[in-house]
Amino acid sequence: MNDELQGLFNDLIQLEHVSSTLYLAMSASMAKQNYTGIAHWLRLQSEEERTHMLTLIDFVVDRDGTVQINSIPAQPSDFGTPLETFQKVLSHEQFVTNTYRQAYNYVNSIDPQAALIIQDFLREQIDEEAQAKTIIDRLKLAGNNPSALLLIDQELGARTNAATPPAAG
Repeated sequence: MNDELQGLFNDLIQLEHVSSTLYLAMSASMAKQNYTGIAHWLRLQSEEERTHMLTLIDFVVDRDGTVQINSIPAQPSDFGTPLETFQKVLSHEQFVTNTYRQAYNYVNSIDPQAALIIQDFLREQIDEEAQAKTIIDRLKLAGNNPSALLLIDQELGARTNAATPPAAG
């Protein structure tokens, strides 16, 4: 793995690391407001982002590259209402999509195997953005209706996570 490709993948590892921490902070913020279902959904999202980070780490290690884990910025402790929180989720997922799109465009012509890994993440981003948009739309419909907000909270609390893939090696 050349230095440039290694740097790009380390940047993606950092992105997923920050994403995991961001969603964990959002989860804590929602839990503090007693939106336990939303907090659960966001915690699982944090775990999913951590799984993405581990997949990227395994790829770099399997390609005989060096993984660089950098410090991450502190996250806020308050993300506002559930609607405001999910608007931030959508904005972040759009940023992630754009980052992976740029990485794919760069890598596609120089390393088709690396491009496949990135393409898998790009495919998943379609669903990530769609989920956030759907939740935002439903929260907008609910408005300030406590019963509707509690139903959405309950529904999001039913989310389950896929199994974590094993580590490389």
